[in-house]
Amino acid sequence: MHTILRGSVKEVTVGIDRPFVMIGEKINPTGRKKLASALAEGNLDFVRQLAESQVAWGAEVLDVNVGTPGLDEVAAIKKVVELISSVVSVPLCLDSGNPEVLAAGLAAAPGKPLVNSVSGEEKRLTSVLPLVKERGAAVIGLTMDDNGIPKTAEERVAVAEKIIERAAKMGIPIEDIIIDPLVLTVGSDSKAAMVTLQTIELVRKEFGVNINLGASNVSFGLPDRLSINQAFLALAIQLGATCSITDPTKLGATVKATDLLLGRDENSLRYIKYFRAAEKLREAEAAKAA
Repeated sequence: MHTILRGSVKEVTVGIDRPFVMIGEKINPTGRKKLASALAEGNLDFVRQLAESQVAWGAEVLDVNVGTPGLDEVAAIKKVVELISSVVSVPLCLDSGNPEVLAAGLAAAPGKPLVNSVSGEEKRLTSVLPLVKERGAAVIGLTMDDNGIPKTAEERVAVAEKIIERAAKMGIPIEDIIIDPLVLTVGSDSKAAMVTLQTIELVRKEFGVNINLGASNVSFGLPDRLSINQAFLALAIQLGATCSITDPTKLGATVKATDLLLGRDENSLRYIKYFRAAEKLREAEAAKAA
């Protein structure tokens, strides 16, 4: 099953038989004071830099979140989306818990964007799915509902089924739904990653839809987070995850290596191309810092 996303120029296909898709996570002010300050000041030059840098490092889609206290997010997301679309050609993933912000972002985004996100919560289903249908967008479905995040893989699959069924009733095709099995930290629950991996496997078997991850959550609060994130992402891709909202500068090599080992990179061409491009980017960044 393929989920097709489009930007101002570029089209991206997400699918189990295609290379893994990285959705750049950095245009999100949560935990990023420099970006939050830039958005509050209306200085979008830093946003432009983040967009260009993530695409250069291999992001094929960019997550866009402008959630900053005191900011007019409806006005801000329009400006940010228009700016990003003018400097990079990739599809956008519009990220907000506010339906009004999502609607403004969808109106400004070119092509066929991705919405992040809907869940099994009734208020989200009734407020977000109509926006997705009207715009002809794709959407990430989080496996949580009004009772919170289920503890078992089977319960999360049930939430995924609810989202898929509600979307179908509205005329949203199943290929435009990407399920997120939710990743919790193993620092507080040693079985958390296993539940997510089991959910990936079951969702793929039951519905065949594409699967997204917020992979870095798995290592929160632990030392050497990168090693944990790399190991988890490789396991998730092998079981059927097809895209992830992640940092391409840190996990791009892991993604390309995993694709290579799973036979998705004929003659190692994509891995070698990425390796050479990354070397040049590091050299350029080192020269700029000197």
